[in-house]
Amino acid sequence: MNPDFVKLTGFQILVFLFFFILVMTSRNSRLHNSLAFEVSNPTEIFLNDLTELSEVTEILLNADLEFQGDEFVWAAQTLGWRRFRPGRYLLSGSYSYQGLLSKLARGLQDPVSVTILPGSDPGRLSLSLSRQLRADSLSFALVFSDDSSLVSELEMMPLELFSRMLPNTYEMFWTSAPEAVVRRLLSEFDRAVTYRFFDGQSDSPLSLSEVITLASIVEWEARFDHEKPRIAGLYLNRLERGMMLQADPTVAFALGERRRLLFEDYRIDHPFNTYRITGLPPAPITNPSLTSILAVLNPEEHSYLYMVATPEGTHRFSRTFEEHRIASDEWRRWLREQLRIRRERESRGEDPVVN
Repeated sequence: MNPDFVKLTGFQILVFLFFFILVMTSRNSRLHNSLAFEVSNPTEIFLNDLTELSEVTEILLNADLEFQGDEFVWAAQTLGWRRFRPGRYLLSGSYSYQGLLSKLARGLQDPVSVTILPGSDPGRLSLSLSRQLRADSLSFALVFSDDSSLVSELEMMPLELFSRMLPNTYEMFWTSAPEAVVRRLLSEFDRAVTYRFFDGQSDSPLSLSEVITLASIVEWEARFDHEKPRIAGLYLNRLERGMMLQADPTVAFALGERRRLLFEDYRIDHPFNTYRITGLPPAPITNPSLTSILAVLNPEEHSYLYMVATPEGTHRFSRTFEEHRIASDEWRRWLREQLRIRRERESRGEDPVVN
């Protein structure tokens, strides 16, 4: 064999190896460069379903993120990431292509903060959850329905299950299934209330269900937390004396709307109307906050039996019906005066809102 040919072939091989190593090194550097994909402002990305590479690329481009689309596609194809799992992903800082693509492809989503408000109802809560998570409101509403498998499993009334959706802010995955969300909230309730106060001997004369039912009335009645123990004590005084609770929130619940009650509203024939039944209603009327539950468990000790609203949004408490009658007359006079002022302002074409 010609020595010059051997030398030439060897040189070509060395050149080939040099450029091959150079290309591979460059390629590997581009794939694993920690600054390949930079996000200056935290950006949320939502993937509703299993998503193809082309669609993910378009979503990222539409989010006004600065990166090279062609290189991103090349990197994904090279690394073998072609389909990406549903979820909510919070992008912030710098990523290598491998780091970003594997995050999306493996479904390593970031949790969302889900807020449960007190004093709600199944419909409003279902709508609120659908706005914070992927599932629609109907899917959540079905969990609180008579046909719910969870309701059947727990042997609870739908309202009883709903009342244990403890108000707070929770970290959850955006793709969480509705039943899984409700189970999570129920476990939080058990941790904060059931196991804390009812796992063994409770000092309350009421059962857990009765505590939550009364707490739901207190929740609806009280605008300010500092009044809740006093209101709870008043209702407990009535229960101990065998008096009707006569709680306006139960009438509003029976009517299905929150508004100022009329005289005829109190006559509504409904199992939750505590102006017509003795004792607690058959189930909670809303989901009480922990402060309302604690108020029932630790009520203020007093001899009040009556209360009426005040212009400040609090209540005026009375021990006798005669005291209550006087306080109620004063409240009605105030309401009539506000109505008179409002009508005068409207007649003058002014803002009818009274300060």
